[in-house]
Amino acid sequence: MQIPFVDLKAQYAALREEIGVALDDALDSMELILGPNVRAFESELAAFCGVRHAIGVGSGTDALYLALRACDVGRGDEVITGSNSFIATAAAIVLAGAVPVFVDVDPDTQTLDPDRIRAAITLKTRAIVPVHLFGQMADMPAILDIAREHDLRVIEDACQAHAAAFSFYVSKNLGAYGEAGAITTGSDQIAERVRRLRDHGSVRKYEHLALGMNSRLDELQAAVLRVKMRHLAEWNVRRRQHAAKYAAALDGLDVMLPTTARGNEHVFHLYVIQAPPGQRDELQRALAARGVATGIHYPIPIHQQPAMQRTIYGGSDLPVTEALAPRILSLPMYPELQDAQVQYVADCIRDALPRPASIGSVVAAGRAQA
Repeated sequence: MQIPFVDLKAQYAALREEIGVALDDALDSMELILGPNVRAFESELAAFCGVRHAIGVGSGTDALYLALRACDVGRGDEVITGSNSFIATAAAIVLAGAVPVFVDVDPDTQTLDPDRIRAAITLKTRAIVPVHLFGQMADMPAILDIAREHDLRVIEDACQAHAAAFSFYVSKNLGAYGEAGAITTGSDQIAERVRRLRDHGSVRKYEHLALGMNSRLDELQAAVLRVKMRHLAEWNVRRRQHAAKYAAALDGLDVMLPTTARGNEHVFHLYVIQAPPGQRDELQRALAARGVATGIHYPIPIHQQPAMQRTIYGGSDLPVTEALAPRILSLPMYPELQDAQVQYVADCIRDALPRPASIGSVVAAGRAQA
């Protein structure tokens, strides 16, 4: 059996007619720059997220950068974030002129540890950028309490926070057919700044109040996203159902399964297990040999990336993050996944790891080193 890591073709096959109509309508109108689909998508996304404003931009990286700029984060500021993420999170901080300060994560949820955040705050700290990892939110009540106590901005790498940045990369739960992103916020002031900054800092044609950039959400991508958003809630339900089937099928095996924090509702953008120490790569090869595609998110923490060595603040004490990196393995996860495919993946893992459970918990290891 061949099981792709993500099956975009299966999703497109189910949406082909809807997508075709939406694109034809957009092209018939020829309002292709900040046109009716962008405006409608922004309104629909704001309603879906329960916020006052949503502003479409060119990518998730742009969304992070523009949100930081709109929150007056800049040169000399420190921004607290996590290292077990894609480099775009830290890159946006650096591009805004600030310094990323990496703190460790909770070993259960793998999202920012609020206690570590509190310990990292200095007089230069301006903002916190929590990453909602693998489809689960960070501990936002605790993070927002800390932000209020220290008068810090919160930009969520996706409300009550100052702003949230979303990526609509092709493989996301809500994915475009190219690059796209958005920022949501309840602040009129921040929304106005983002709208200005995404369009070369202009308030009207040829009048520029700030140095911005060209990061307007594409009209055709907005048309695609509007179609997909009508299905998003159902797709998230399917992802949770697949996750439950994985959990049942993998129960008792020598792997650690994802944890959902109390009060959270996981949408399983990724289904990430932890292999026994030293066996992740061998397990990945065994699965590939039987037709199962997997991924690793993320094999090298950001603070260890060569590109970051001159930009991070001091040394980074991240024992949990570093313990996770060589063990995490992302299994196939998408709404169109079939029960038989989930069971096949689990059977392949069972065959590759036949020994009795003896896994050394990264939870215990991380806490011991912390």
